[in-house]
Amino acid sequence: MKRTIRFTVNGNVAEVEVLPHWNLLRVLREELWLTGAKQGCGEGECGACTVLVDGAPVNACIYPVLEVEGKNVLTIEGLMGEDGRLHPLQEAFLEKAGVQCGFCTPGMIMSAKALLDMNPDPTEAEIRHAIAGNMCRCTGYVQIVESIRRAAELLAGDGSSGKE
Repeated sequence: MKRTIRFTVNGNVAEVEVLPHWNLLRVLREELWLTGAKQGCGEGECGACTVLVDGAPVNACIYPVLEVEGKNVLTIEGLMGEDGRLHPLQEAFLEKAGVQCGFCTPGMIMSAKALLDMNPDPTEAEIRHAIAGNMCRCTGYVQIVESIRRAAELLAGDGSSGKE
């Protein structure tokens, strides 16, 4: 039997009829047409479906949709400014070639956003720990780590993070 849930997604209130066994990823992609989060493994192992729920990164493919009731969800689509301007994380991924095939990129950026929201000047080890749940088959992670470090610099507004 379907239930109606209500939550905020990318700053907008969403009210959706769902079946209790659905996951958040299904609702985002198939009901709300927010297709940035990707279905990868379907088991919470690859991170391609990472979104933020109340600021914390979650694997939307295994996140029970009923658990999102009354919460705030942020997807990659919600990072773009109202004026169409890219978020500094998105800019940095383009600048530092953190995007290869692009499949993992939305989840990687969302994990990085959660990190930078809590720690605006992370070390390389902290960055690597924060993205440990996100798998990439293309870059070898070097450009991704550089992209996140560059985003920290852009968000600080001084052009450099100061940490090695």
